[in-house]
Amino acid sequence: MKATKAREALLAGARGLALAPVAITGSVLLFTLTVVSIALVPVGVGVLAAPLAIERVRVYADHRRSLALRWSGVRIVPGYRPVPRGAGLAGWAGRFTTLLRDPATWRDLRWLFVDMSAGFVTALLPAVLLAYLAYGWVLALGVWRPVAAAGGNWFLFVNVTSQGSAIAAAALGTALFVLGLYVNPGLLRAHFLLARTLMSPSREAELTRRVDRLTQTRHDAVDTSAAELRRIERDLHDGAQARLVAMGMNLGTIEALVEKDPAQAKKLLATARASSAEALTELRDLVRGIHPPVLAERGLADAVRALALRLPVPTEVSVDLPDRARADAPVESAAYFAVSELLTNAVKHAAADSIWVDLSYGAGALRASVGDNGRGGASTGAGTGLSGVERRLGTFDGVLAVSSPVGGPTLVTLEIPCELS
Repeated sequence: MKATKAREALLAGARGLALAPVAITGSVLLFTLTVVSIALVPVGVGVLAAPLAIERVRVYADHRRSLALRWSGVRIVPGYRPVPRGAGLAGWAGRFTTLLRDPATWRDLRWLFVDMSAGFVTALLPAVLLAYLAYGWVLALGVWRPVAAAGGNWFLFVNVTSQGSAIAAAALGTALFVLGLYVNPGLLRAHFLLARTLMSPSREAELTRRVDRLTQTRHDAVDTSAAELRRIERDLHDGAQARLVAMGMNLGTIEALVEKDPAQAKKLLATARASSAEALTELRDLVRGIHPPVLAERGLADAVRALALRLPVPTEVSVDLPDRARADAPVESAAYFAVSELLTNAVKHAAADSIWVDLSYGAGALRASVGDNGRGGASTGAGTGLSGVERRLGTFDGVLAVSSPVGGPTLVTLEIPCELS
């Protein structure tokens, strides 16, 4: 347990050290560009520049939301209004108007302003608590002499001018390191909680957004169900039904030939037997596509493991779910088919030679992460497979987070609120 806490504290320090320069440089740059672009709107230049700047801010903010969820389990609701994507001047004007009127745009700007100051400090503090250990002991091991010759140096509240004060600095640095082992994960979480406070919509806006989302997900659920019914009907008509009709015709021919030409009747019987086997296989595949038997009988973990075994790319499955506890069947089915599509995308498009899946449950939500070491570049843009997964998860109030820089690796995390029983 102690080793785990120490590892988490060190990891939080490393993550804070990586996040701090991004917080100050990225936030300052994007805040400045966006404010200048909006200020130039009256002269016309801002009409072209502002949408581009605001959209870059949203990409930057979404990346921070993804880190908040992955690193500290802090969920930050985006709350963005849909942006029209029409072509031409009218489409650009629609984008500009929507982005500028969206309250989320101004929340993001407020967050950028705070992120470059308080956000930078809260991100850097975990690394500083750990770094003081090395700094204090470097002073104590002899570096205090040139420091003292130069007039001394303050190590927090200790003025290092002698061996004794250098040892006191080393002791203080050690104490700060020990403190960091206990508080670093909380400090990193505080950084993301600060971001959530500034970026999350107000209660009224959240209720409005939720009503809109429920309306949209209801339509998506109806459309998905209708599309699924059409797929089943098409597969039955083109597959098993056609084979059963052909088998019926063969059996009719066999009845006429069984006495006149027994040899030909035997050949047709063999053909009918093969058709029945193929029809049975197609029916089994169809049932598996509706609700896999292994999912119903053994649960999500074993169903995903079975799915991974059929992939042509080596896939590792890690499961951290309570024993004999399961979510409701619709939730398990949604998670299974989402993971299935993510794995299919990784195999088809990522050019990866290693895939991994993590299943876990915590804070009242089922979480599944699918990663690969492929070429990256995945997105949830309109018309992509990931956007379809995101819409289906929305029926269960689920969310999808994607981290896929060009060159990889890709990590897609989905989360569905649910209770286990």
